[in-house]
Amino acid sequence: MKISLHPAGHIPGSAQVRVEFKGEVWVVSGDYKIEDDGLTEPYEQLKCHTFITESTFALPVYKWKKQSEIFDDINSWWKLNIRLGKVSVLTGYSLGKAQRLFSNVDHSLGKIFGHELITSINDLFIKGGLNLPPLETITDKIKRYDLEGALIIAPPSVISSDWLKQYEPYSAGFASGWMIHGRGRSPKGTDIGFAISDHADWEGLNQAVKNTGAENIYVTHGFTSVFVRHLIKSGYNAFELKSLGNEETIKPPEEAQLKLF
Repeated sequence: MKISLHPAGHIPGSAQVRVEFKGEVWVVSGDYKIEDDGLTEPYEQLKCHTFITESTFALPVYKWKKQSEIFDDINSWWKLNIRLGKVSVLTGYSLGKAQRLFSNVDHSLGKIFGHELITSINDLFIKGGLNLPPLETITDKIKRYDLEGALIIAPPSVISSDWLKQYEPYSAGFASGWMIHGRGRSPKGTDIGFAISDHADWEGLNQAVKNTGAENIYVTHGFTSVFVRHLIKSGYNAFELKSLGNEETIKPPEEAQLKLF
């Protein structure tokens, strides 16, 4: 038996697992995205007989803009806040998403600070060899007047917190694939949402499945039943592989539940 790890493109360090036994190859994707984000080692397309795929965003409504377009939107929001005299607070998951945001925003616009949770994770990535520029931690020693025109990258938990109130006036943004539905999916107190995800969208999932050349597809973690029905209709041997506690627990708005079949 041969077992090997291959880049999944999800976040830095994420991997697919390839297992080969007696000429048969299985691949377990884990979480993945096929778009190169300029930070994470790009997704490696693997050929196999059986593919186990995630399905976090396995509905046609989930179609991401190109990364360059998303960051144009983020930079425009930051520029507007500078003109309005507001601190820009861009929030996203501390592991993976925050580093992607920091790496791709326009550093020429102003100073960038990071919440201590994010800078501590950055330090671990840098020690592991990831090419990340230094990010200054925002501390109590940094006063509001030091933040004129600045961007703070922070976890979503800070939105509407006492910690953040000391930096008023500010505008809070939330970066997540769920923002494709609008701010109704963002933490209370968010002013704007940016639909950017570290998971493959509907087209990405279908492309990844097709490119494996696999005959058998197992679907887990997300909209499993929807994706399985779609794959069967497309001619695959597709099966739902349930994992405890997280299957289709997040429901999209009614307009996202398209009639596919």
